[in-house]
Amino acid sequence: MKYKFAYQCNDCEALIETKEVTYLCPNCEKKNVENQPPKGVLKTIYNYEQIAKKNSYKQLKRKLNKGDYSFLMPVNKAASYPKLKAGNTPLYDISENEDYPLFAKDDSQNPTYSFKDRASYLVSAFAKENGIDTIIAASTGNAGSSLAGICASNKQKAVIFVPEAAPKAKLTQIIMYGAKIIPVKGTYDDAFDLSVKATKEFGYYNRNTAYNPFTIEGKKTVAYEIFTKFGKALPDTIFVSAGDGVIISAVYKGFEDLLKLNLINNVPEIIAVQAEGSCNIVANLDTEKFVAKPSSTIADSIAVDVPRNFFMAKKFIKTYNGSAIMVSDDEIIKASKKMSKGNGLFSEPAAAAAYAGYLKLKKLEKIKKGQKCLVLLTGSGLKDLDALLKSIKIPKAITPELSAVQKLL
Repeated sequence: MKYKFAYQCNDCEALIETKEVTYLCPNCEKKNVENQPPKGVLKTIYNYEQIAKKNSYKQLKRKLNKGDYSFLMPVNKAASYPKLKAGNTPLYDISENEDYPLFAKDDSQNPTYSFKDRASYLVSAFAKENGIDTIIAASTGNAGSSLAGICASNKQKAVIFVPEAAPKAKLTQIIMYGAKIIPVKGTYDDAFDLSVKATKEFGYYNRNTAYNPFTIEGKKTVAYEIFTKFGKALPDTIFVSAGDGVIISAVYKGFEDLLKLNLINNVPEIIAVQAEGSCNIVANLDTEKFVAKPSSTIADSIAVDVPRNFFMAKKFIKTYNGSAIMVSDDEIIKASKKMSKGNGLFSEPAAAAAYAGYLKLKKLEKIKKGQKCLVLLTGSGLKDLDALLKSIKIPKAITPELSAVQKLL
């Protein structure tokens, strides 16, 4: 390997060694067709054998415990990273009883309140290290508000393409962070395609997931944090909400890095959880030809017609014996309420879907006693209040009298 890292195509497995900004495999990108997940998504790889030779298990574990991931990152200088710190989010034991150990990794505690900060943090750092001052992205809200906030922290410009139906709370964040917002008539896919055209036309750096390979590299750090908490006694099963397939691929990639460095013995079972109204990964896992169905779900952040990282997500799930499950919008809302009331963790619908998947499998008695599980909570409930307001009832104002209070208690 010529450089610190290289790219490997998920589909043709070609190795690309370059210092130039790179998005998709040039050979596979030419073969992509409309209404089908793109091929040619790149995986960033490192010289794992050399890293393992230079460092003992204890040395690598010590580095990871300190949050030093530099040997597995495409950025060299610590000064390149934004002032806002992403990652190192809390992990809670939320077991209801000792027979069913359950943990929650709360990534709503990131600076802009979503898991997407992990990706923006790294993309911003790479851009700064390479003299790039403008980054663009397409987003249903979370990735856009994340990039906007992180860029503000790192003195960079952000341009965000959003579908016109994106939640107002997320759009407000984007604007308040000072980014240029471009609403697009149509879906996330329309916004994505337009942002790619703008990238090629204006030469901006593109953060899009399943396009920029470093979004996976940023997001994979959650696996490192899970490892530093549990060591080799990892959770048996991890539940991850899935939309375009990038987050679940990133979780897999993090554990795969650890596996290649002999830090773990196996990759946990990872379950992709999708809304019934947006299930294009689950529905196509075992089909020869991908067939897209229009998405309609309360969980806007995982509402995707054509999952851009479908082929990589599918390969990871098949390679490491993962699985997938669908949950209804009603199950998602109930899961969000249960997580909030039972643990004080308020998650947006897209994040609560992971917990809904756990609850569904437990109800079906497919979670065994003693099976250690973890749910990844990817975003705050404050991100999408409109979706949740429909499912709750706020009491009417009362007269300022104790008798009126007593009626409500």
